Amino acid sequence: MALKRPIKRQTPLSGVCNRLRIYDATASGRRGGFVLQTVAKRDFVERALRGISSRESTGIGRESSKIASGSQANVSSSQEGRTSRNRTGLVKQTTLGDRIVVDGIGVHSGRPARVVLHPADADTGYLFLRTGLPNGQERLIEARYGAVKQTELCTIIGTDCGATVSTVEHCLSALAGLGVDNAMIEIDGPELPILDGSARLFVEAIDQVGIVPLSANRKVVKVLKPVRIENGRSYAELLPGGAGMRFEVEIAFDSAVIGRQARTLDLTPDRFRKEIAAARTFGFMRDVEKLWKAGFALGASLENTVAVGEDKVVNPEGLRFSDEFVRHKILDAVGDLSLAGLPIRGTYRAFSPGHKLNVMMLDKLFSDRSNYAIVEGSTRRDVVRETGAGELATPVAVFGPNTR
Repeated sequence: MALKRPIKRQTPLSGVCNRLRIYDATASGRRGGFVLQTVAKRDFVERALRGISSRESTGIGRESSKIASGSQANVSSSQEGRTSRNRTGLVKQTTLGDRIVVDGIGVHSGRPARVVLHPADADTGYLFLRTGLPNGQERLIEARYGAVKQTELCTIIGTDCGATVSTVEHCLSALAGLGVDNAMIEIDGPELPILDGSARLFVEAIDQVGIVPLSANRKVVKVLKPVRIENGRSYAELLPGGAGMRFEVEIAFDSAVIGRQARTLDLTPDRFRKEIAAARTFGFMRDVEKLWKAGFALGASLENTVAVGEDKVVNPEGLRFSDEFVRHKILDAVGDLSLAGLPIRGTYRAFSPGHKLNVMMLDKLFSDRSNYAIVEGSTRRDVVRETGAGELATPVAVFGPNTR
């Protein structure tokens, strides 16, 4: 029997409040506000990498330098977001093709923030590295539903020792929406930058560096039976069936500007990129002073939030989509449900969902071992490896009306 090479993993060094030493590197270049840097590749499948991108001759590092210096990136739409498969139909895990740095301000704190997205090894999932803590300390925070500390206006995840990160949903939504399974997300403050209020800039940055396959097979959470939760007038269901993740979301607001909107999405990288990524967070002008007094929305502006007035959208450019509000709710749900720790296979049907409802759904799903199975992602069949309720994950959110 051939021995399998052990998979290298980025894991906490010790204890609940973990420290991680990181290297300091200098940016190799900038383009469009994103800093691109070369990183050492460890667990990448070289042959599969050549099949997923056009960088066979130049190498990822040299291609990144090319992008940074201003040359046009030549990655076709058929290659972007492609999922690597082997001969048995099993889908391979993925990570980022390079390192990304994005600067901005937090929508609630109003403070400058820098987030660095690092490639990560197989089975890492999404792992936050919180820097900028007192005495130069750093803490690792797993992006799991069990780490959620708060879901009011945004989801906050953290450790038992008090290190937290807020407004993580847009970044996670971009990663999950494009099919990135593993990434370490380094953040130098308590809140991720809001950017333009959507996931579009994260998506553009990921598209610049590309997505590469790893050697390990992808695992997914397969929903086995219906799971339902309610929270006031809001409710959500997870239903079994389908080859991937489907969202059926409806919202209803007592506002002539929003009213009732509904949208269905079968999640794929192309559809996420075209239909969901650019949908911005939103809030009501009538709530602004109340939010400010409570310490929220201190960084909100017309550049990063759709402001809803009594009878119109205040932003001079208007809406990006006629149903931008429900599209953003789907965007948040993609990010929130990624806190399951693995992609979910099933249908998420929700009425007036919010971050709290999304997290409640994950709690309910994993509370009963008969609700789900962990299977290997496959284009031909489900290969069941284990069934059970190991702690997986939960969501995060941004500035938007409280519909919970």
